[in-house]
Amino acid sequence: MKDPVEKSIGYRLTHTARLQKALAARLLAELGLFPGQEAVLKLLLEHDGRTMGDLANALRVRPPTASKTIARLTTQGLVERRATDGDGRLVRVFLTDAGRERGGSIDRIWEALENEMVGGLDNKERKRLRKLLRKVERSLAQRLGAVGGVEDDAETAEEDDDA
Repeated sequence: MKDPVEKSIGYRLTHTARLQKALAARLLAELGLFPGQEAVLKLLLEHDGRTMGDLANALRVRPPTASKTIARLTTQGLVERRATDGDGRLVRVFLTDAGRERGGSIDRIWEALENEMVGGLDNKERKRLRKLLRKVERSLAQRLGAVGGVEDDAETAEEDDDA
């Protein structure tokens, strides 16, 4: 007889998230990246020269965590820190040519990950799953008093029309 916890949605979500994270780590390793580093590269591709505080906020991590990630990416030669002209205390992070090249491959990795995750679902099932997960996410965020992290209403309405 199955454990009732294993039948719960929370267990299924947690287990699925762990598997997704493990596969993401494996795919990112092909690029020489660790999970979390790809998000920094993507942010810098969107807007190069961000401050450490901006990166920490965008990543939703504490500044020391962002600093460690930047230090590792700097060691790999993917980013560089530069003091701002006129204020040596304000440091901005920029992609190197190698970082820009590696960052350009991230979308391919995420596309492969997405295809692996939902390969057995048709388009209608994928849209329904996204919609249901957004509802769960909104409910949890509301309960925690969290702001952000939930897709905006425009996208929700757009997908509702598609369903």
